Amino acid sequence: MSRIALPAGLLLLAVVWLGPLLDRWRDSFSAHMVAHMGVVGVAAPLIAIGLARNGRPRTPMPVALPVAASMLELFTVWGWHAPAMRRIAEASVPATVIEQASFLLAGVLLWWASLAQPGNKIHAAIGAGALLLTSIHMTLLGALLSLSQRPLYGEGEVTCFGVVLGAQEDQQLGGIIMLLVGAIVYLAGGVWLAQRLVEEPPATPTADTRARIVKSRS
Repeated sequence: MSRIALPAGLLLLAVVWLGPLLDRWRDSFSAHMVAHMGVVGVAAPLIAIGLARNGRPRTPMPVALPVAASMLELFTVWGWHAPAMRRIAEASVPATVIEQASFLLAGVLLWWASLAQPGNKIHAAIGAGALLLTSIHMTLLGALLSLSQRPLYGEGEVTCFGVVLGAQEDQQLGGIIMLLVGAIVYLAGGVWLAQRLVEEPPATPTADTRARIVKSRS
C-alpha cells in the first residue's frame, strides 16, 4: 500500500485539478467541496504516507508540529470558506490555484507531521490529537454550512454532476460532503494512531530462549 500511495495521491490530484470540478462546475459550491475533500482528505494523506515511507525523519521532529499543522489547516480551510474569499476563488483562476495549493500544503504537512513517526508513542499521541482536532473543526464547519438558513455563496442556480441546484441546496450538499468525508477521514487517522498507543511491543527473546530455538533447529 505505501509503495503506491505517492503515485496514487498525485494521480488523484491530477483528476481533481484537471477535471470539471474546478472548470465547468467551478461556480458550484458542492463541486468545490468534492475537490477540497479530494485534496485534503484523500490525496494529502496518500502523499504524506508516500513521503514518510521514502524518507522518515532521522531526528525527532518538534512534538508540537502536528498541533501547529492542525491550526494552520484550520485557518486555511476556514479562511478560504469565508464568503468574500470564496467569491474571489470562484472569479479568478490564479486565486483558485493559490487556494488549492494552500489546501494541499496544509493537508500534506498535517498528515506527514502526524504519521511520520508512528513508532514514537509521544509523537503518535500528539498526532492523533491533531487529527481528531481537525476532524472536529471540519465537522463544525460542515454542520454550519449545511444548516445555514440562507445561502452564503451566491443566489442563482448552478450545475454540478449534471444536476441543477439552487444556491441553498448547493451549499447544503457541500456542507454535508465536508461533514461526512472530512470528519470520517481525519477521525479514522486519529483512531489509527491512537490504537498504536496501546499496542504491545514485540517481545525480545532472552539469551536462553534464543539458545533453545537454535538447539531445536539443529
